[in-house]
Amino acid sequence: MAQHNKLGNKGEQLAVDFLIKKGYQIVERNYRFDKAEVDIMAQLDDTLAVIEVKTRSTIDFGNPQDFVKPKQIQRLVKAVDHYVTTNSLDVEVRFDIIAVVKEGHQFNIEHLEDAFYHF
Repeated sequence: MAQHNKLGNKGEQLAVDFLIKKGYQIVERNYRFDKAEVDIMAQLDDTLAVIEVKTRSTIDFGNPQDFVKPKQIQRLVKAVDHYVTTNSLDVEVRFDIIAVVKEGHQFNIEHLEDAFYHF
């Protein structure tokens, strides 16, 4: 497995662990629809949080959240709409980003709620 894939997988697992500690229930991981892949769907009360995880080994080229592009957002929205409709869910949907940055042997995790409204 390529080094960046290992880092990405580590970041996703750290994000899952982080969400569970905050009381979220993980509903789906790596949900695919059409050309989209949703990293994590987690529920907290009546809210379905759709979470894009961005993991980087450095912020030299920008913050991880800066790498979520409009086309990706469009695909995620379409995938989640399909998921909610297909499963007849009655939930509020929120799109978040969890940015994970490796700092030495530690990882810094930042949870940005309603992140897509900031674009």
